[in-house]
Amino acid sequence: MIKALAHPSRLLIAEALMDGEMCVCDLKDLVGADMSTVSKHLSMMRQAGVLVSDKRGLNIYYRLACDCLGDFLRCLDQLAPKKATTKPCC
Repeated sequence: MIKALAHPSRLLIAEALMDGEMCVCDLKDLVGADMSTVSKHLSMMRQAGVLVSDKRGLNIYYRLACDCLGDFLRCLDQLAPKKATTKPCC
C-alpha cells in the first residue's frame, strides 16, 4: 500500500479523494496527465487496496477504500520535515 502511494501523482490523487469520490475525468485534470497514465495509476492503487471504484454510465468514480487513510496521510504530513524558516543554531 505504501508503494502505491509513493509516486507524486498517486499521492496527489489520494489526497484529493480525502474530500470524497471523484470521476476519472476530474482526476485526469488534477494530475495533468493523459487518460492512459492516470488509468495506470488508478489501477495500481485499486490493486493495492487503496481505492475502490464504481461505474456509473460512462464514468468511473473512485474513492478511498478506507476512511482512515486520510488520517494516515495527515499524520505523515505532520511528520515530514518542514522547510526551515529560521537560521540553524550551529
